[in-house]
Amino acid sequence: MARNAEIIRNTKETRICLTLDLDGAGAARVHTGIGFFDHMLESFARHGFFDLKLEVEGDLEVDTHHTIEDVGIVLGTAIKEALGEKKGIVRYGTAILPMDESLILCSLDLCGRPYLAYDLSLDREFVGDLETEMIKEFFYAVSYSAAMNLHLRQMAGSNNHHIIEGAFKAFSKALDQAVSLDSRIQDVLSTKGSL
Repeated sequence: MARNAEIIRNTKETRICLTLDLDGAGAARVHTGIGFFDHMLESFARHGFFDLKLEVEGDLEVDTHHTIEDVGIVLGTAIKEALGEKKGIVRYGTAILPMDESLILCSLDLCGRPYLAYDLSLDREFVGDLETEMIKEFFYAVSYSAAMNLHLRQMAGSNNHHIIEGAFKAFSKALDQAVSLDSRIQDVLSTKGSL
């Protein structure tokens, strides 16, 4: 059964078309108009083995906020839609990922209850053309739109580029683990019978 989704979202602030295949090979074609953000999303796809196509027209003449937040909303929605009833998935995923001097932990639960616990220490306003305060907004939007419990914690690190890239890669590895299928799980991994 195919586990993919196509989401189109148009507002007065952004126009977004995203396709996601959870069982891909890591191929990505991304254009948001924010170079470093594109690089992070390409890393997410590559390291999680997700196929991702994303085209965004955003009001970057205002700032990056609407574009980044709305991409988070659409990506989270696509993850949720691609998973369907979540039958057979492992549900939980955890990755501790090194990126040079930084070490980032990501742990998540595709439980249907949204929550973000975020602990990254970023002390620069920008990395490239990406406002660092938008990293939290992006992961908040993803977690709530996907209805996942998402924890991101910086265990070490001082370089903002490395911390951010480590967070995106750790998220992709944890998500890849959580969406993987286990033949021992006949329905959903919950005593409630639903996720």
